[in-house]
Amino acid sequence: MFKILTCLVVEHDPRMVVLAALICFLSSFGAVTLLQRARAAVGGPRATWIAAAGIASGFGIWATHFIAMLAYDPGVLVGYQTNLMILSLAAAIVLTVSALGIATYVAGRAGWLFGGLVLGAGVASMHFLGMAALDVPGFIRWDATLVVSSILAGSLFDVAALFAVARGDQPLRAKLLATSAMTLGIVTLHFTAMAAVTIEAGPVAEAGIGMLQPHLLAFVIAGTAFFLLSIVLTAAGFARQAEVLAAASEKEFSRFVRSVKDYAICMLDIDGHVTSWNAGAEANKGYTAAEIIGKNFACFYAPEERQANLPQQALRLALLDGKYETEGWRYRKDDTRYWAHVVIEPIIDEAGRHGGFIKIAKDISKEKANADRIAEVSKNLDIALENMTQGICLFDKADRLLISNRRCLEIFNLSESMAGKGVTFREILERASASAYPDPAVAKARADAAYQKHRIDIVGTGGADLVEKLPNGRSILTKHRMLPDGGWVSTYEDITERLDSEEQISFLARHDSLTGLPNRLQFNSYLEEELDAAAWFSRKVAVIGLDLNKFKEVNDLHGHAAGDFVLVTIAQRMKALLQEGEFVARFGGDEFAAVKRFEELTELHDFLRRIENCLHEEMRFGDFELKSGGSMGVAIYPQDAETADTLINNADLAMYRAKAALNQAVCFYEVSMDEAARKRRALANDLWDAVEKGQLALHYQVQKSVMTGDVTGYEVLLRWHHPERGMVPPNEFIPLAEECGAILPIGEWVLREACREAAGWGGQHKIAVNISPVQLANGDIVSLVQQVLAETGLSPKRLELEITESTIIDDKERALLTLRQIKELGVTIAIDDFGTGYSSLETLRSFPFDKIKLDKSFMWEVEGSPQAKAIVRAILALGQSLSVPVLAEGVETQKQLDILQAEGCDEAQGYLLGRPAPIAAAPGTRVQAAVA
Repeated sequence: MFKILTCLVVEHDPRMVVLAALICFLSSFGAVTLLQRARAAVGGPRATWIAAAGIASGFGIWATHFIAMLAYDPGVLVGYQTNLMILSLAAAIVLTVSALGIATYVAGRAGWLFGGLVLGAGVASMHFLGMAALDVPGFIRWDATLVVSSILAGSLFDVAALFAVARGDQPLRAKLLATSAMTLGIVTLHFTAMAAVTIEAGPVAEAGIGMLQPHLLAFVIAGTAFFLLSIVLTAAGFARQAEVLAAASEKEFSRFVRSVKDYAICMLDIDGHVTSWNAGAEANKGYTAAEIIGKNFACFYAPEERQANLPQQALRLALLDGKYETEGWRYRKDDTRYWAHVVIEPIIDEAGRHGGFIKIAKDISKEKANADRIAEVSKNLDIALENMTQGICLFDKADRLLISNRRCLEIFNLSESMAGKGVTFREILERASASAYPDPAVAKARADAAYQKHRIDIVGTGGADLVEKLPNGRSILTKHRMLPDGGWVSTYEDITERLDSEEQISFLARHDSLTGLPNRLQFNSYLEEELDAAAWFSRKVAVIGLDLNKFKEVNDLHGHAAGDFVLVTIAQRMKALLQEGEFVARFGGDEFAAVKRFEELTELHDFLRRIENCLHEEMRFGDFELKSGGSMGVAIYPQDAETADTLINNADLAMYRAKAALNQAVCFYEVSMDEAARKRRALANDLWDAVEKGQLALHYQVQKSVMTGDVTGYEVLLRWHHPERGMVPPNEFIPLAEECGAILPIGEWVLREACREAAGWGGQHKIAVNISPVQLANGDIVSLVQQVLAETGLSPKRLELEITESTIIDDKERALLTLRQIKELGVTIAIDDFGTGYSSLETLRSFPFDKIKLDKSFMWEVEGSPQAKAIVRAILALGQSLSVPVLAEGVETQKQLDILQAEGCDEAQGYLLGRPAPIAAAPGTRVQAAVA
């Protein structure tokens, strides 16, 4: 080993050694690259690649040797014999080509083992022939041990190089390993063999004719190396391009296979397990790739076929014959079956090894079904015709009937004799007309007309679609289609039900589904037509807006079925009274509208009177007598408006005026109504800004104990000072705020401001704040109360929220749930205006109120009305039995207070006890003084 290192380090020029190794590596890389291409190719191209690889490797071995010889300094002048150099090159190329051929064509371990040994022999032959070409002044003595070691070492590395090429699963990694092993084999053999050389002095030989001097050898080596590198780079380039093209082709083919949807294509391993799955396979068989890969393809066969081992027999036949093709039933994932054409072919690689199967299947169920139907068309044609929902007839060019079915006879009420062949089209029409029309003359005329029309449509246009209404009320769709041979086919379909359905759909699109009256869409269309005609003929048209009275109470008391009964009954009555030029529609809910064309006002008043009678006439629903009534608003064209939308709007304004009036059922539109509506809208707009502009203020009305006269709390009352209108009454702006939604921010401000002021009084008096139905229904009142109490620091027991029965009646379950959540915060709940609703007792039973506030209307009558006094006494007794304190509102006289004391009322408020007043600078005293 020391001798080898001494030879390499001392006797060789390191620069030339590196160059030799580089040349060796490049040539080996080219040889390995070309060898990989050879293994991938077949036939003639494989031999070409092997030859190219052998030539590149042989030149590399030869160039490596002589570049290393230029690096060698034996200490004497040397020369080279040309003939032996050429022979060494030829030996290197021939043996390398042979070695690579053995490694490629011989399968298994023998290929790369013997190929590696032959390659090692080639490198050794080239080296020792090259050394024989060395001409030195003396003799070369060889160390036999090192010579044998060099040959063995080189051969082992060459065997390893070919093994890496043959067994490498990763091409790039295999290429680098093989290149490195081949380079080490060549370099190891050379320098080990050079260490075996000892030059002994002897007689100097004369330079022969074929002697090549070292400086000329450098040019030869340079040219050879250039040629070698050119071959390697060119071959590598071709190999890379071939790999790219092959990969692209394989990728394109793979993508094509995956995208095919008409064919189910899958790959199987040698045992029949699915390894790949394309889109067509998924579409045809129902399995996704994740579900089927790894399973045996036998799952596509019937159980009895699997028991008979037919799937494995198919694979054996495919491998034996090179292809297996069949047709049969195959099964999908959902166990449905289809008729498939199946081809199975084995996959054989370049080495002749069996790598699995490719299976291609196509669903030909339709083709098979068509073939079966064609085979049995004579047998099944009659069955198909007799079970068709359409009548069908086939005529030849002479109008003679060739084929017909029973449905034709049923549609036209014909006898069985008409089903036979040979009857003409005219005869069929004559018999059909005779069956439909009793009068022979009429029947013949109808038959002649129908024949001429049908013949014109058939011959003239090649076909037609006709709808005919028969005397029995049935509608028949007839389709004629001309055939190339001059004959024609007619189909007859009874479309009576379809037309009826279409008419029903069209009717429902323009009519109310409950009452059958025209809806808003048809009303608008009718009104537009009437207005156009009125403008042309100088007529008048009235639009009447109509709203039922107490309809909600009917629904609440008797249920929605009673409400629907009222709507249907009133609609039927109004339809029955309509005359020419009169029109009624339902817009929705309890809202109706009407149109009246008239010339004299008395005609309009007559129409209104008839409608009013319909509304006020009693109706019986079960055991109940129902009486609705209604409010009507009237707008007249052209004096009140000239467009349909404006007329409807003005009629609505008049209707709302009538609804607000206590003794007026019909109200005609006046210009002042528009002005009132505009003022109302303007007031609503101002109301939205009232909080930000500081126009709202809180007043407090004292609440006292009836027995002791002590102050128990204060009711918070809202006041609005409008900058232009001054003080706006609460009964005017509170309903408006609820209507436009401004009650939500206003109610929040009232709650927060009242709690803030009360928190600073110092006393423990309660404040009572009214909660609007809108707040309870639309706002998160629970979170708001909790937040306000936390912000202001007011104790929850000092806050009392007042609600009316109307607040909870619309959505009682939800409202009571909200009230229970508020009560859990420690806030008390009072029911306000008690005694005026129709379900007060039920409300008290549903929720444990903390206080009952007796409505002030009872106090106004309690002095002179025994009935009012009896009601007050009953409510007070109810409160005592429920242990709920009762507060009487509206106490204005001492006598009223005396009655309350006598009846045991708990608390009272009213002008007698104190008028509402704003808070003073010192809340604890000023408020009490102001309301005392």
